[in-house]
Amino acid sequence: MHIEPGIVTGAKLVLSYATGIAAGGVALKLAAETVREQGIGSFAARTLATTILVFTFFEILPHFPVGVSEVHFILGSTLFLLFGAAPAAFGLAFGLLLQGVLFEPADLPQYGMNVTTLLVPLFAIQAIATRIIPRNTAYVDLKYRQALALSTTYQAGVIAWVAFWALYGSGFAMSNLASIATFAASYALVIVIEPLADLAVLALAKSLRGVTAPGLVTPRLHNAA
Repeated sequence: MHIEPGIVTGAKLVLSYATGIAAGGVALKLAAETVREQGIGSFAARTLATTILVFTFFEILPHFPVGVSEVHFILGSTLFLLFGAAPAAFGLAFGLLLQGVLFEPADLPQYGMNVTTLLVPLFAIQAIATRIIPRNTAYVDLKYRQALALSTTYQAGVIAWVAFWALYGSGFAMSNLASIATFAASYALVIVIEPLADLAVLALAKSLRGVTAPGLVTPRLHNAA
């Protein structure tokens, strides 16, 4: 997942560094809360799992350049539901960094804007989850409409941030607007598929209730708050 190199350049990259640092600060705060409540071992194990999964999603699942960015199956809401906000945030950041270092070094100058694009929507679905999922409901018991709301929030956030960076970097020329529209339309496919993926993964997790090691998933996966 990346903004194409050359769209945001020069001094304009400073804003991306600032937003990336801010998103990282929020992730660190969530990590501190998670470690305090669930222990460093659980946080580390879940972060490692999400990092491996994110790297796999980016490199193995279908992905293709469209307009100003790439269409990926990021599965951000799935990661959140399985592992919690903090491990998902660190996994997204580390997985993206590994992809850049190992396979796409040209993307590294865009790391700040790309990590912002991935993390801020994740924080948004954490906020939405507290509003639409009753405290007495475990994540494995979610309904389709709840999974759809989380996935749509995440994907809409990604689209909004990609559009922002493209407009910020390259302006309102018709060619740029057309590229943004093409990306957004293509990304709609992800919004259709990801809630179904969420429910399939949650159904599998529900069938493994009592088998999954507690520290390897978020406690909310199988338990009410």
